[in-house]
Amino acid sequence: MFIKDLLIKKERLVSFEIFPPNKNFSIEKLYNVINKLSDYNPDFISVTYGAAGNRNYNYTLEIASYIKENLGIESMPHLTCITSTKDKINDTVKEAVDKNLKNILALRGDLPDDPDFDFPNPLQFEYASDLVGHIKKDNNICVAGACYPEGHINSSSFKEDMNNLKYKVDMGTDFLITQLFFDNNYFYNMLEEFDKLNINVPVMAGIMPVTNSKQINRIANLCGAKIPNKLIKLINKYENDKKSMFLAGTNYACEQINDIIDNSSSSIHLYIMNNPQIAKGILNNISI
Repeated sequence: MFIKDLLIKKERLVSFEIFPPNKNFSIEKLYNVINKLSDYNPDFISVTYGAAGNRNYNYTLEIASYIKENLGIESMPHLTCITSTKDKINDTVKEAVDKNLKNILALRGDLPDDPDFDFPNPLQFEYASDLVGHIKKDNNICVAGACYPEGHINSSSFKEDMNNLKYKVDMGTDFLITQLFFDNNYFYNMLEEFDKLNINVPVMAGIMPVTNSKQINRIANLCGAKIPNKLIKLINKYENDKKSMFLAGTNYACEQINDIIDNSSSSIHLYIMNNPQIAKGILNNISI
């Protein structure tokens, strides 16, 4: 089923994001995580493509297919384009369709860590909007896009980023998922800009509970998310107490989510870092 149709059919969705196996997280462990997540009946699960040039898309599609075919939960593989050719994208989209995957999150993707990485010359995809238009041209697929409540880290201004987002939506983006944020005021400000620019596709608020202080600082730096003083105090207080940090971080995320539920119609997308306990901690304490 197209997720865009789920967003129309149901008042509010809750979904999870997971990442594929890596050297520290085996495929066997991941399938165990996925099976546990199915107990919480998410509306869909998205599967990332890897970061900074660490690409193994076969795993992404395999996992997304398992979620849909074996667990009966809609799934959405991520797809990045900055390092790809049109032929490679076409092959990947065809493989996704052959696996009965009807939803894709279209992203530019991180630049590879390798300074000598051999990019297509000339680049065939420079922005996520290029990928959205390319997929939509010949495929009956629901395409999601990312949006940034604080503006994209590479944009010169928030206004420029919103104009770029408007173009990405006009190219065929069916719904949006935000990058993580820790201050809801940025999210509400972004929604106001959407109204001004007639960006009228559904928006899902992407929330990441802070359960690991070192990890969140690294992630926040990568995406440009600001950490409010209230959260900084929690991190400083509990950074050496894993159990208390977990509880404080999930409670902070629940406060964010409940505020969003009270003040908008947006659905919720949880960045759970392959940890079912995060999903459990959140779902037991939000008003959905």
